[in-house]
Amino acid sequence: MKGGASVRLRPFCLSLARILLSFYIYALFLPRQKMRIIVAGIGEVGTHLAHMLSGGVDDIIAIDPLPENLRHLENMADLVTIEGSAASIAVLKAAEIEKCDLFIAVAHYEETNIISAILAKKLGAKKVIARVDSNELLTPENQQHFKELGIDSLIYPEKLASQVIIGLLGSVGTVEYVDFSNGQLVLAALKAEHDMKYIGRTLQDVARMHQGDKFRIVAILRDGNTIIPYGDEMLLQGDMLYIISSKAGIATWRNLLGASKMQVDNLMVLGASRIGMRTCLDLEGTVKNIKLIESDREKCERLAPLFTSTIWVNGDGRDRELLLDEGLEHMDAFVAATGNSETNIMACLMARKAGVPQIIAEVENIDYISLAEGIGIDSVVNKKLITASRIFQFTMGSTISSMRCLTNLDAEVLEYVARDGAPATRGRIKDLNFPRLTIAGGIIRGGDAFIATGETQIQTGDRVVIFTLNPAHDRLDRFFS
Repeated sequence: MKGGASVRLRPFCLSLARILLSFYIYALFLPRQKMRIIVAGIGEVGTHLAHMLSGGVDDIIAIDPLPENLRHLENMADLVTIEGSAASIAVLKAAEIEKCDLFIAVAHYEETNIISAILAKKLGAKKVIARVDSNELLTPENQQHFKELGIDSLIYPEKLASQVIIGLLGSVGTVEYVDFSNGQLVLAALKAEHDMKYIGRTLQDVARMHQGDKFRIVAILRDGNTIIPYGDEMLLQGDMLYIISSKAGIATWRNLLGASKMQVDNLMVLGASRIGMRTCLDLEGTVKNIKLIESDREKCERLAPLFTSTIWVNGDGRDRELLLDEGLEHMDAFVAATGNSETNIMACLMARKAGVPQIIAEVENIDYISLAEGIGIDSVVNKKLITASRIFQFTMGSTISSMRCLTNLDAEVLEYVARDGAPATRGRIKDLNFPRLTIAGGIIRGGDAFIATGETQIQTGDRVVIFTLNPAHDRLDRFFS
């Protein structure tokens, strides 16, 4: 009886297995459920964020009291606009806040953002984010207060931008620098100069010459075009190489490319913008000599007392003689953060001519970014891209622990956490059928970090750094969840 029953059930079991497998494969490639996202405040950050989010499958609603801001956005993106204040309950209800999956308050005034975020959560929004303009609000204790009020996350764009600037300082020749899991793995963008010995060599040649070094070149930016390189790709003068490695590995590549790491003792910052002031405040006690140049005399008199060691200079940063009189030629680094892209670029060119080793510019006009880097500015910081990276992470699955949009590339770098039983853990990377133009660059496993290869098998709990030129978040999220 038992044997007969087993024989009769086997076709049924096989059919059931086929059905379950079909459902699994179907679910793996199903698009995720649409999110309803409300962006409240269509300033420079809100405009960029709404525009970026509108390119996906989600329903995007933009709220702003100024009709001209909404008209400008409507010409750029496919979304719904509502005129009014996001701090108004009537406006939030008109936006059907009770159906909202993610509410992002990025208006100019932090009070408006805090009030609208609290109201949005009370009225049914699942997750809310508020932009703030005060470092004080970001202390763990204060953030806990806001969580109790219903705000899931606070975003301070100028703080994020200043942190990027501080991370770049001293890394001469490094155009972009992103660390993962507290620096266990690093992605750096380094430029190949004419005197590098690997010019004209293929990646296979380079790998053979450095078999003991752990690194991966995940992308090359060449003449404005992004290349996902294979082993036969040849390195050319002027290539921007995006390399994933450890901090030590990146230091090795800096030496190979003629870049360097230096101590910044003398720093000049142009512009007492929020980014400029935040950078100076956070570096006091670390950098010996900081000079902050600001053209607004009233601003100098009002804000200078808040600083302990930064020297404030009232003057026009476009005045070359003024900068030279203040010791520009003796500076280790120069940061232009006036909030005006043209002024920042011009000032950086003066600093380059004066022989300053490292130059960093805040360039908020995205059209100017490639121009700025093409004329010799070492690193470009864009507040909108940095903030969007942090916020965009909330639109994805729970497997993503961090994300960064890259300045010059139509690319993203994400850190995924492999969940128990995730498809990503079921074979070697080369057998996983990753989305096209997507590379697993490195893996953090416990206290160890290593570069991923096709033979690597991802394990539960691994943090995997993914580089993608073809955003396929839905498929990637299902690989790791």
